[in-house]
Amino acid sequence: MLTLIKTKPNLMLKKAINQGMRWYLAQRYKHIHAFYQNPLPVQQKWFDYLIKSARHTEWGKAHNFANIKSKEAFAEQIPIQDYESLKPYIERMMMGEKDVLWHGETKWFSKSSGTTSAKSKFIPVSDQNLIQCHIKGTWDTMSMIYNQLPDARQFECKTLLMGGALTPVEGNPRAQYGDVSAVMIQHMPQVARPFFTPDFATALHPDFEEKLEILTRLLSKEKDMVMIGGVPTWLIVLFRNILDYTGKSNMLEVWPNLQVYTHGGVSFEPYRQQFRDFFPSEQVNYFEIYNASEGYFAMQHGVDDDDMLLLMDSGVYYEFLPQSEWYKEYKKAVLLKDVQVGENYAMVISTSSGLWRYITGDTIVFTSVCPHKIKITGRINQFVNAFGEEVIVENTIKGLAKTCIVLDASVKDYTVAPIYMKDNRKGGHHWLIEWERPPADVNQFAEMLDYEIQLLNTDYKAKRYKDLALQRLKITSLPPGTFHRWLKDQGKYHNQSKVPRLANHTTYIDEILNLIK
Repeated sequence: MLTLIKTKPNLMLKKAINQGMRWYLAQRYKHIHAFYQNPLPVQQKWFDYLIKSARHTEWGKAHNFANIKSKEAFAEQIPIQDYESLKPYIERMMMGEKDVLWHGETKWFSKSSGTTSAKSKFIPVSDQNLIQCHIKGTWDTMSMIYNQLPDARQFECKTLLMGGALTPVEGNPRAQYGDVSAVMIQHMPQVARPFFTPDFATALHPDFEEKLEILTRLLSKEKDMVMIGGVPTWLIVLFRNILDYTGKSNMLEVWPNLQVYTHGGVSFEPYRQQFRDFFPSEQVNYFEIYNASEGYFAMQHGVDDDDMLLLMDSGVYYEFLPQSEWYKEYKKAVLLKDVQVGENYAMVISTSSGLWRYITGDTIVFTSVCPHKIKITGRINQFVNAFGEEVIVENTIKGLAKTCIVLDASVKDYTVAPIYMKDNRKGGHHWLIEWERPPADVNQFAEMLDYEIQLLNTDYKAKRYKDLALQRLKITSLPPGTFHRWLKDQGKYHNQSKVPRLANHTTYIDEILNLIK
């Protein structure tokens, strides 16, 4: 009886908190609705704020921010930047210098989790950017979830934390770096902390393999889980560990109340069927978010949508670089008012962390301009175009998803590179695939996948005509765990690391094939 007396008020308090948060998030949703109905004034507000706030910084003085009165003047005075052009400024900020790219001292840096470069990138995260963009984007996502799900219980039950670790900057212990999830965990609002698991020490544990073991034991006992988030490949590893540990047949037997999985970073399509196997119920909803090291840019608009709402009111000023401009020396971006549905753009951002006209590397396509909704199509440096075929990540994802459905297969991870013409050998594409569930006939799978990519990409189809320029794609099946072994060799074995989907060179494929020899 004493146990019941203690438990009931606690349960009633949680329900009351959830109801209070539901009301608060409903008010936030009204603001979201307002900005997507009238985005241009909101973007103008942030443009004005950014220019005014940074005019006394070293960058602002060098680029005459005090006299910039229009977006056109801004574009004329500042060329589009990449990481290498901003790197010397960022390195000085990491050493504690003030008023360099952004006013004041920046103490947090998000370590980029990509695999396309051997060297890590460190993205500044100012206090303003953290609050205005990353944390605000998280609250906006919660507002959307509560708007879409009448029975949402995120502030009554538990949500999974699966972050990275934080490390002091060598030479300036006041500053720290880590993946963006770790920075956000460190700054989580007090009101949200009781509703997350595991504890912060475990969530920020530096040894990822050891963290997986701890999470397996802890989360196997957690019955109140309602939301999870993270890169699909790493969550699949965690799920398998938990099922092996508990002896359960699927994850709903472990977490019977799960409602939401938020995903981002890589396309979810190759993993959708695997998650349905783990969670065999319509009660689990899938929400895509676009939370990169540089900012929280977009979120899925509705439960059944397959695109995302661009977040206009989050401390970011957007420009968009058409595909025809990507490889020009002097690139010309277009403004939000001029974007076209269906055209492929690279994202260009200016933020309250001092990223000025910075090209993120992500490529998007607008599916709507009223409101502005997008899909991520890939990375500007992830493509295969050795023979004029211009295959992008989106082509491979869609082709792979369709082929897997038809031939009852499931892919864990993959990467693609060209096969160059040599010694009378025709060119082609080489796919390395690690299977979750292999097809009955890999040769048949390759035949259909090749056909599907031809349907999606007319340039590829033209080069494949009668095998004149390109032969049919080749598939090499990899032993289980190969990609994780390769990531570990690259020093990128953590919960945010991702396998590059496409490369216009053979470096990655050669390294992986040498590894399995």
